Amino acid sequence: MRHLYIHVPFCARRCSYCDFAIAVRKRVPAARYVETIRREHALRREREPGWDTPLDTLYLGGGTPSLLPPGDLADLVTTFALNSDAEVTLEANPDDVTLDAAAAWSSCGVTRVSLGVQSFHAAVLEWMHRTHDVAAAERAVETLRAAGIGEVSLDLIFALPAGMEHDFRRDLERAIRLAPDHLAVYGLSVEPRTPLARWVARGRTVLGDDEQFAHEFLLAHEILTEAGFDHYEVSNYARRLPQGGSRRARHNWAYWNDAAYAGLGPSAHGFAEGIRRWNVREWVAYERAVARGNDPIEGKERLTPAQRALERVYLGLRTVAGIPAADLANPSSSRSFLAATDAGWLTTRAGRVYATPSGWLMLDALAAALTTSPEGG
Repeated sequence: MRHLYIHVPFCARRCSYCDFAIAVRKRVPAARYVETIRREHALRREREPGWDTPLDTLYLGGGTPSLLPPGDLADLVTTFALNSDAEVTLEANPDDVTLDAAAAWSSCGVTRVSLGVQSFHAAVLEWMHRTHDVAAAERAVETLRAAGIGEVSLDLIFALPAGMEHDFRRDLERAIRLAPDHLAVYGLSVEPRTPLARWVARGRTVLGDDEQFAHEFLLAHEILTEAGFDHYEVSNYARRLPQGGSRRARHNWAYWNDAAYAGLGPSAHGFAEGIRRWNVREWVAYERAVARGNDPIEGKERLTPAQRALERVYLGLRTVAGIPAADLANPSSSRSFLAATDAGWLTTRAGRVYATPSGWLMLDALAAALTTSPEGG
């Protein structure tokens, strides 16, 4: 188990589009949280094999991990054995980034910060219920560099409602000027029980259409690849390096390549040997279970062979690694495969099948069609 995700649920405010397992708190119970994670970790080490293996990647996600005071964050990170070249990622809000905090993160082993910028438009940030402004995002990148953080990733959101008058090209250009190592670019989606879902249900917000989504997705591909980024996964771009390769997120790359991973904290997921498991969602219930010495697991499932086959195709096609053509049943005679190739959604090179950028827009349907039957439906 070389890849570990830790969920830090605390936020100062819920964003309008967010359905993650968060706990809005004015004062974060950081010491209690760290102790609870350590107790769950001890429970896992007692009951399950593999938990003493040094980690290749550690990812602190949320929520807002950067709300943890630096001392508590250091206590959390140093709980785990890390390989000498381990990637340690911290998700952060721009307004939490100070020189002292960033220097403390670097000192305790954080090598990479994923910064929740989302947009460089003030009106968009206000609509999203973000707590930072545009200037804070730009200062945060400069501060992280000055503090010695080796890699900086920026998150951006596209396909916003037309009424926002959001210039996504401008967001991309401003992000490029900050010279990040990595960008994660996500299309807006409406999740149940969010402010956005209520606004849409009441007719207060009208979402963009599929044409807008496709246009902005392909615009990001065009602009970012021309600017020196490797579009290596549906939503992710890594800066290409002069010596070859790029600054890919190693933790997420492990997910997409079907590696085993573990999760600690409320709502955290793990996967190994075909079994997926997940913890209880809410912080209070999670803390209570761990305090009683109970496993905070909420559920688990063993994937069937058909589910595993679909997942391998789906995960492989969502990255530039593609999949072996042999993983598909008779691709040369499959109607779905041939149709997707003719449409420009799939390509084949040296015995491997790849999705094109336009194919990534059709990924769910492609994966399902290519694994339904030898004839492809």
